[in-house]
Amino acid sequence: LAVATHAHGDHVGGLHEFDHRLVHGCEAHALSEGRDSYSLDLADFSAESQARLAAAGYDISDGLLTAVPHPGYRPAAHVLKGCEPTRVLAEGDVVDLGDRAFEVLHLPGHSPGSIGLWEAATGTLFSGDAIYDGPLLDEIPGADIAAYRATMERLLRLPVQVVHGGHDGSFGAERLAQIARGYLARTG
Repeated sequence: LAVATHAHGDHVGGLHEFDHRLVHGCEAHALSEGRDSYSLDLADFSAESQARLAAAGYDISDGLLTAVPHPGYRPAAHVLKGCEPTRVLAEGDVVDLGDRAFEVLHLPGHSPGSIGLWEAATGTLFSGDAIYDGPLLDEIPGADIAAYRATMERLLRLPVQVVHGGHDGSFGAERLAQIARGYLARTG
């Protein structure tokens, strides 16, 4: 079982290898098509796009990838393999693993169908790219700053103990509040 928090290539590249693939309805078509929303080859980015990434805090001096599948791997040659979701998720659905159950939270902004998995009993949130401890990307194809702001407001009300983001290290409620409030201040 694999749950895609959204259908960007850096999150679904190996999803086709799983028997059970879950994704939000707004991301299902992109997943089935294998549509990359952006390249992982820095050469495909305009100077303006590269400058935005650098300004957001990303060190792109050595490219966009920090690891590759094998020596000589070329990001430009990568083709995202599409796959059909076996279950389409929506707000409030439950992903039951037997010994743990997670409520699906629709957290749009980074992408239309971004989701988080919320375990209320432990205060655990798997947030995908809705929030993580790094520069949040809201100027990429499919992003929506107004929706992202609403997601940040929602996350501020969530009684989180720990957040496991789609990138960077895990963090707690205090850091979540700092990131969310910082985003709201920057985009307000």
